[in-house]
Amino acid sequence: MPMPTPAQHEVTALLLAWNGGDGGALERLTPLVYGELRRLAHHYMRRERVGHSLQTTGLIHEAYLRLIDASQVQWQNRAHFFAVSARLMRRILVDAARERGYLKRGGGTCQVELNEAMEIGDQRGEELLALDEALDALAEIDARKAQVIELRFFGGLSMEETAEALHVSTETIGRDLRLAKSWLRRRMSE
Repeated sequence: MPMPTPAQHEVTALLLAWNGGDGGALERLTPLVYGELRRLAHHYMRRERVGHSLQTTGLIHEAYLRLIDASQVQWQNRAHFFAVSARLMRRILVDAARERGYLKRGGGTCQVELNEAMEIGDQRGEELLALDEALDALAEIDARKAQVIELRFFGGLSMEETAEALHVSTETIGRDLRLAKSWLRRRMSE
């Protein structure tokens, strides 16, 4: 496992200080994690449809607001912080996809020409919802394998960071990843 950089140690120290009630720790933490949160958000938004109502910056800010409100979370380290951030971003995008589905079925009705509706396309939103449902089903069977998928693909964490966040070896992450991908492929093809 690669040696953490001083910034990684500083993030962990600030998270622990924030846990301990140091309000100033959050202010010092923000500039250290913003770039990584932006990378995560960009990673998520790359998979979204063109013209998505939520942009990268909006996703970061929404996740950040939820992170600040996550006072019950006992931060362990940098990897744990980014794992929770990835999960929050996934939830925000899934909620947005569900809302689009609600609107598509007539909630908040407004008239749109057929050719305009065809240009909008909700294929990616539907795929995200299907993947979310499959991940939820996998989590019921094996929570860690679902977390591995979430951290690696939604969170963009490396194998080492994922292993650190889940307190297992990188070899275990590799096995879990192969099995989870196979299970999800089967489930999504049904």
